Amino acid sequence: MKLEKTLGSTSISAYLDRLASADPTPGGGAAAAVTAAQGAALLSMVCNLTIGKKKFADVEEEVRAIHDQCETARRQMLNLGDRDMEVFGTIMEVYKMPKTTPEEAEARRAAIQLALKASSEAPFELFKRCLAMLPHADRLEKIGNPTVLSDVIVGRYLLVAGLMSAMANVEVNLASIDDAEFCKAKREVMLPAIGSMGVGWRGLAGA
Repeated sequence: MKLEKTLGSTSISAYLDRLASADPTPGGGAAAAVTAAQGAALLSMVCNLTIGKKKFADVEEEVRAIHDQCETARRQMLNLGDRDMEVFGTIMEVYKMPKTTPEEAEARRAAIQLALKASSEAPFELFKRCLAMLPHADRLEKIGNPTVLSDVIVGRYLLVAGLMSAMANVEVNLASIDDAEFCKAKREVMLPAIGSMGVGWRGLAGA
């Protein structure tokens, strides 16, 4: 499904209006991506308020490198939100496939399984990007401009929220996927990661 408007080209108020509407997109996947992108953006802000100040000259090169990674992640996160919406549209089309004969029913079942796997990929990638950003938040808390320490903390919370929300979106797809090895591979990345963070995971029904 081709999007008429991307997350990056939508105003905040218009995005929230769409999120609150009866339209299923944007939904939880897009919201997770926007949340994570806000976390990355806040870390970028902290970098920008650290770079160029004599007091932090000894860490400037490192902070610039973190800034570049934050900006790359922010763009990627919004793109993943767009991809999530596109794939959702595909799933809706697949569920409309005919199932009047055994052959049609089997073709529809196989197409649904492929679509569910595809739908799990964008939130899974978002999960990994959020996870990769958290060490940058930890580092900025130590070397960044302390006058914006609260922004580092808020940025970290937003990244954790994006990560947990992304995991929920992966799990809602895995719950309907028959391929046990596919599901196992995803969970073998996600569960140890949140376990190491000390974050509780209550899961979803059937997950």
